[in-house]
Amino acid sequence: MSLRRLNIRGISYSQTQNGAYALVLKEAGGDRKLPIIIGAFEAQSIAIALEADIRPPRPLTHDLFKTFAERFDIKVKQVIIHKLVDGVFYSSLICERDKIEEIIDARTSDAIALAVRFKAPVFTYENILDEAGVNQHIQPDKELREDIDDEEQQEFIEEIMTTTRSSSDDYSHLSQAEIEKMLDEAVGNENYELAARLRDELSKR
Repeated sequence: MSLRRLNIRGISYSQTQNGAYALVLKEAGGDRKLPIIIGAFEAQSIAIALEADIRPPRPLTHDLFKTFAERFDIKVKQVIIHKLVDGVFYSSLICERDKIEEIIDARTSDAIALAVRFKAPVFTYENILDEAGVNQHIQPDKELREDIDDEEQQEFIEEIMTTTRSSSDDYSHLSQAEIEKMLDEAVGNENYELAARLRDELSKR
């Protein structure tokens, strides 16, 4: 199976999942696009990494990973989206240390957030593009590319950050059963930041 390189085309609000975003990847030298649903935190992390002028006051999780990796001379060489099962994309980080390669399993959203920071290429297999790629025109709410730097892009990134904060801080209108259900889903999706906040809300109650 041949690999196809993917470039980040943009980020859109998800029309199917509330509070989520669609990361649109486009095959290099082709017309097919691969939309991937990601969470608000991952969308924020990817957007910030692509916008050179925005620096969070404290390191994000992906920034911490990059600093840790660089401190121990670990390089992320590439990301491969290698499997699609029931609508879920599976990815691997191809890392190198002392000329020895290691393959690390990762959520696709995390893998791409790291790929942007390490300037590592992203690939997928031809059969995944055949199955999940779309040829029709997809217009992201905002294109996010390293060669674009304008006020509109910054406003879009700030909007993602605002949405992330506002959607994660207030659970007063939810019942305990609803929060417990959200907590189970957050753990199942490996969204441990959200799980920690939900756990704190339950502890307060």
